[in-house]
Amino acid sequence: MSIWTRIADALKALHEGESLSAVFERLRTPPQRSVAFTIAVIALGAKLAKADGQVTRGEVAAFRRVFTIAPEEERNAARVFNLARQDVAGFDLYARKIAAMFPPRDPVLVDLMEGLFEIAMADGDFHPDEDAFLTEVAAIFGLSERCFRCLRARFVGDVPPDPYDVLEVPADAPIEQIKHAYRTAVRETHPDRLAARGVPAEAVKLAEHRLRDVNRAWEEIRQRHAA
Repeated sequence: MSIWTRIADALKALHEGESLSAVFERLRTPPQRSVAFTIAVIALGAKLAKADGQVTRGEVAAFRRVFTIAPEEERNAARVFNLARQDVAGFDLYARKIAAMFPPRDPVLVDLMEGLFEIAMADGDFHPDEDAFLTEVAAIFGLSERCFRCLRARFVGDVPPDPYDVLEVPADAPIEQIKHAYRTAVRETHPDRLAARGVPAEAVKLAEHRLRDVNRAWEEIRQRHAA
């Protein structure tokens, strides 16, 4: 049985009345933990896509970019997405289930927020309801306002991301402190490290984008100090 089939079956159980806690309890140990994680991420993505009132083709395409789907699994994946966007549970419940799987401020939670922002911006418009949705998810994940502001700036594009926000260091911090923050971010975000910790492939894929931005932020700050 493929992961998509297992996810679809679990979502069907939710739709038929089984509680979210009961389903996740059955999926909590490896490798099922990855299934539980993926269910929650898919549900958040699907509900976010509908937050502005409609699910567009662009948002579905963004979902496909976040999740690698084999051609033979297209039908099961579509079933998963369609089940997830039904009102089987509030998005905040899924967000809390995800938050409980990781330590506070874990980089994976940042990676997931990036994926949600990618879906929100797929239609080229950032709806106020999407903003409210993501703000609440970020709060549930325990992300700082600074981190959320950085993500919003990067994806929405209303202001350029501050490199100091990306590395979460004060603008007047000494270069050695900034370098330490950069190296820590690279170490915690590197896809190889995430894979070695058993983080699901979907989150590893998202981490690649954050690593790119971390490197860009360090290079910008390094050049400022060298000038």
